[in-house]
Amino acid sequence: MQDDTRSADLAPIDPFVEHRRLLFGTAYQMLGSVADAEDILQDAWLKWHAVDQDSVEHPKAYLVRTVTNLALSRLTSARATRETYVGPWLPEPLIAAPNAAEEETEMADSVSTAMLVVLETLGPVERAVFVLREVFGYSHAEIGGFLDRPETTIRQIAHRARNHVHARRPRFDTDTTVRSEITDKFLAACRGGDVNALMEVLAPEVTMWNDGGGKVTAARRPVHGPDHVARWMIGVLDKPIVAGIELRPALINGELGILGEIGGYPVGAITFDVLDGRIQNLRFQVNPDKMAHLRPVADNER
Repeated sequence: MQDDTRSADLAPIDPFVEHRRLLFGTAYQMLGSVADAEDILQDAWLKWHAVDQDSVEHPKAYLVRTVTNLALSRLTSARATRETYVGPWLPEPLIAAPNAAEEETEMADSVSTAMLVVLETLGPVERAVFVLREVFGYSHAEIGGFLDRPETTIRQIAHRARNHVHARRPRFDTDTTVRSEITDKFLAACRGGDVNALMEVLAPEVTMWNDGGGKVTAARRPVHGPDHVARWMIGVLDKPIVAGIELRPALINGELGILGEIGGYPVGAITFDVLDGRIQNLRFQVNPDKMAHLRPVADNER
């Protein structure tokens, strides 16, 4: 019996389970959707368990290749859908509870909402190459193997994608203390319905994007300027439909943001960039389809 126990303890870990965080991160950063990333992992799991695993020399590379190509197919079809999307498109929020396991927090830290928005401006192959190269550090040769393309071609795509992203990624401060202070002031102004106090934390050139997806009331065009943004925010919070909403700080895509809940159910996620002590870009995700993957958070988890 003891020998059997030792054998069970020493049983090899399924490579899919071992690399699941990497696989999810690859799919999520390519698609900007938690639900789609989970679907991709399910498809990859089925493919992995249908293949003769003993014949796979490098399981990790095989799995990354599988997920990458599945995500590429999904992204190509999704782009056509997003061309007819109602209003601005924002990614599904990836939220870590305060007591989340360390590995979950690390996954959330891997990409910001701002980065995902910029990645949307890349073509599918450019996005795959950028994520595999810049985020996960794969060599050009390895990526070429994943995508069945020559290494020289991958180098060119990687160079073009990197320049594209760097040119469009917004500048922001990384000081966590400043971000925490700004978040507290933003919350206090929203809770108090104080337009002037809210304007004080917004940069003169602030822009706000709202993703309602045509499912709920949301601005279908970007809102510019501190006065317009502040009055829009306070006006929305005064509406009867959001009566009882509770706003609280939350770790969203690795950065401190704000989660809105009604009756314990997440209904909105706010992310933003801070520059020179003020909010520069504000993103308000309220599409219920993109909040559906978030479960209610119990009081003892806060």
